[in-house]
Amino acid sequence: MVSRVRKFLDRLHPYFAKGGPYEKYYALYEMVDTFIYSPPDVTRTSPHVRDAIDLKRVMSYVVVATFPCICMALWNTGYQANLAMANMGIESVPGWRGMVLDTLNIGHDPESIYANCMHGLLYFLPLYIATLVAGGLWEVLFAGVRNHEVNEGFLVTSMLFTLTLPPDIPLWMVALGISFGVVIGKEVFGGTGKNFLNPALTGRAFLFFAYPAEMSGDAVWTAVDGFSGATPLGMAALGGVEAITSSGVTLTQAFMGNIQGSIGSTSTLACLFGAVFLIYTRIASYRIILGVFFGMFLTAGLFNLIGSDSNPMFTMPWYWHLSLGGFAFGMTFMATDPVSAAMTDMGRWIFGLLIGAMTVLIRVVNPAFPEGIMLAILFANIFAPLIDYFVVQFDVARRKRGYH
Repeated sequence: MVSRVRKFLDRLHPYFAKGGPYEKYYALYEMVDTFIYSPPDVTRTSPHVRDAIDLKRVMSYVVVATFPCICMALWNTGYQANLAMANMGIESVPGWRGMVLDTLNIGHDPESIYANCMHGLLYFLPLYIATLVAGGLWEVLFAGVRNHEVNEGFLVTSMLFTLTLPPDIPLWMVALGISFGVVIGKEVFGGTGKNFLNPALTGRAFLFFAYPAEMSGDAVWTAVDGFSGATPLGMAALGGVEAITSSGVTLTQAFMGNIQGSIGSTSTLACLFGAVFLIYTRIASYRIILGVFFGMFLTAGLFNLIGSDSNPMFTMPWYWHLSLGGFAFGMTFMATDPVSAAMTDMGRWIFGLLIGAMTVLIRVVNPAFPEGIMLAILFANIFAPLIDYFVVQFDVARRKRGYH
């Protein structure tokens, strides 16, 4: 089977190669070829670096690291929907999802892991397919115009973007958001490796400011019509930790991710599994991850010491900040983007500390905005080159004084 596919692609190659009738679509052919097989290009002359790592392997590792979040996304999305239906007395899943579940003879019992995962899959797949199609079209278009290859970076962008979305967001909004992230956040600056903003976060930020009612996070994100409520961070902004616990949400549930929220970023435990994998494979910088954590830890502790009679968010301890919203997801997958983050070792510590501190600052000082990690990362992305510049200048000055 493998040899047949290889032979088929080899027969198509002359049609897309230079001088062929479909020369301008070579980027599309190369995208399919290199997605299935390793590139045949080999460095023939020295000197060159011999290393097993390449862009495809880096991006593949990041996608693998999101698997725990994907699994949690499927189960938790279905569980929240099935639980809401059970509480509201709804007998069957409405719409085409109900038809699929009925055809497959799958119920909607919130106690069934299989039923929850299958129900959640029917929300996750449309979001991911819409992201792939819309964003992929822009990638191929720009690759064709510029005559360069379609690289694997979009696979990571599409997955991360999907996992940050509410499960019930309209598909046209998904396509609009990823289009903005790919075009404005990356391609206008030259494509992968030249963007200074995280494309997935850029797309989500666009949706947040363009459609705040869908993306703000203060309204519950459970994919059942007529179900109302608030996310834990939204409740915390109104009444602090007491408001969360009085609603029945425990710290364990928040840490595990068994709460309402974005489709794939609610589970701190799943994100930490991904963080361990990325650090072990040296794909992500542990300095950034620890910097984000310590920035959050120190700032939350400072607000706890200051206290406030009018703002309940001052009393929220660090472990609740870690477990709520998309903090762990942003710390693991968004802040560690190697292109838009700081490059120097010391710069990565400063970059991470800035993100952690700003996240808590936004959450506490501006309680009307229940989440802060997204804007904190984008803000730090803008200052990452400046951070590296001053770190390098500091090292140069230190060496001139005789310190090594």
